[in-house]
Amino acid sequence: MIGIGIIGAGHFGAVHARAMAEVEGVKLVASCRENEAAAAAFAREHGGKSYQSWRTLLEDAEVDAVLIATPHHLHEEIAIGAAEAGKHILLEKPMAPSTRACDAINAAVERAGVQLMVGHVMHFALPCLKAKEIIDSGAIGKPVLGSSWMIKLWMESNRRGWHLDTASGGGMLMTAGIHALDRLVWLMGQNVVGVNALAGTFFHEQEADDSALLGLRFADGGIGQVQSVGYRNGAMGFAMDLVCENGTLRIDFDHGVSIGRDAAWTPVPDSIEPDWMHHAVAREWQAMRAAIKGEAPNPVTGAYARHIVEIIEAVHLANSEKREIALSPA
Repeated sequence: MIGIGIIGAGHFGAVHARAMAEVEGVKLVASCRENEAAAAAFAREHGGKSYQSWRTLLEDAEVDAVLIATPHHLHEEIAIGAAEAGKHILLEKPMAPSTRACDAINAAVERAGVQLMVGHVMHFALPCLKAKEIIDSGAIGKPVLGSSWMIKLWMESNRRGWHLDTASGGGMLMTAGIHALDRLVWLMGQNVVGVNALAGTFFHEQEADDSALLGLRFADGGIGQVQSVGYRNGAMGFAMDLVCENGTLRIDFDHGVSIGRDAAWTPVPDSIEPDWMHHAVAREWQAMRAAIKGEAPNPVTGAYARHIVEIIEAVHLANSEKREIALSPA
């Protein structure tokens, strides 16, 4: 049994606790939150010991691995501390607010010889998994260009002050639009080598972005676009299209996956499920367990997650300097 400690026992920590309760071979043994009453309430609901200090949690011998679900700007210090304590790490996205911080985390993980998986949950969501199967089968050829979007309410009930400040790793793109970006990069199957972008704050009084439009060039010559919009009022849009060599692919979290051929869409059976996030996070823990036990490769490495952060850094530079930013293909 792999003992798990949750660092950041809040809204999304609870999502993880509920999901891992259904995964054989992992057990929540401890959780941490600064607010003593909230920490105790979390432990009563989900089980395990309650701590207020993440450093104290890392001293617990029953903790073999940790989930880090804290504000983005705290990821670096905690992840490095966890690696140095010999704990495996499931680190919520984004990996960190900067590539510098990502590099520091990756170096610490390499020194410690522990597993680091970054929680890009799209890699475990059923519609995306079905799309990946279709692409990998070669049935419609490789993706040539793609469009992915996350258009949603920004000021949700779990929004916090640090989400509104660039310095603390906030902004719509780093917080939520990153899902649309990650999904496109993963399914295109190539690193990004060029970034064009328009970004700004159009709907809210905050320092960080609430909207961005990205243009991406991929290493194999493919192109893509991403829309990241946190509106004041509207309706949810969370889907993507891939135009492949011999067909098109649509991924829709309301309707599932469809294949386009001969000017008609054909739904893919069993490509949507209720409460998709819960099931995706459970699959995430299954993958984490397998990686820790050496039964399967890590599906979302620190190197991949760093590349996503590198793209977001380039977005802001491209917007500021009004030019395309070149990235290394490696």
